[in-house]
Amino acid sequence: MKFLKIVCPFFILLVSCNEYAKEANAKTLIMENKTTNTLEGTWELTGYYNYKDNQIIDSFNTNEGYRQIKMYTPTKVMWSKEVPADSTEWYGYGTYSISDSRLTEVLEYGSASMKKIIENKKEFVFELILKERTYIQIEIDEEGNRIYSENYRRIE
Repeated sequence: MKFLKIVCPFFILLVSCNEYAKEANAKTLIMENKTTNTLEGTWELTGYYNYKDNQIIDSFNTNEGYRQIKMYTPTKVMWSKEVPADSTEWYGYGTYSISDSRLTEVLEYGSASMKKIIENKKEFVFELILKERTYIQIEIDEEGNRIYSENYRRIE
């Protein structure tokens, strides 16, 4: 009888801890899956590809000191660019949507430099290649051919 009084509470504690661990693992998997297939988060530009006949013909990394960061919430996008050799400010803010393999950004406002572009073109449509820790947005021409891409890595 004493044995049962000692072993039963220990057994109950062991089962409870096991259930808590399973629940914690399930929550971790859910969070990983949310991150895996979404643009939500913060991304940094790492480089570019140039295309000809829809094939990569050239690639290059960003220059020393150059930074471009994009942040996505469930419906909004904001980006900023720092170019040490240029005092021109570059940033933009708007909404975005994803359908199939297309990323569409509609800018509402931006820096003075970007405002001039937004006056003529507010909607930017890209081919999207999204992976867990990287994404590529590819500029396409009127005929659907790839022109160049911006390549990003997730930083948060």
